[in-house]
Amino acid sequence: MARRIRPWAGVSPTPGFRWPATAIAASRSVVLSWPSAAWAGLAATHPGFAEAALLTVGSYLQEAFARLRQVASVRVEQRIAHALLRLLGQAGQRSGEATEIAFPVTRQDVAEMASTTLHTVSRTLHAWEEAGILSGGRRRIVVRDAQALARIAGEA
Repeated sequence: MARRIRPWAGVSPTPGFRWPATAIAASRSVVLSWPSAAWAGLAATHPGFAEAALLTVGSYLQEAFARLRQVASVRVEQRIAHALLRLLGQAGQRSGEATEIAFPVTRQDVAEMASTTLHTVSRTLHAWEEAGILSGGRRRIVVRDAQALARIAGEA
């Protein structure tokens, strides 16, 4: 059973910061954490650890800025296509002519990734199903025409 966790629980980049997100494990997982007070000591004794943490946070910031830029300047259909292509790149499993996202994904998940509403995602995915670009079912998305999806995303 998937369990909701708060990423970086107890870890604060600045005093009083509350992490604005949650995560859901798609498969059996182990979560490691340490108290915020331990960061200074870890960084001092293990500079490689501090550098890796900084690079990780930096990559999250770059992704957040890219998504903000998308929300401000990219049509919703393109954002949905981008979200699906990201999922395919991270967890796509080829099956004949199609590629399936290898873990359960809901339309609400896609809506959150594309910064839009469930209604908009449902309407868009239904149109793409009718066009033969993808198919799916409950918590399942199979991309039948990745090139068409890339064209919609503006990547072709």
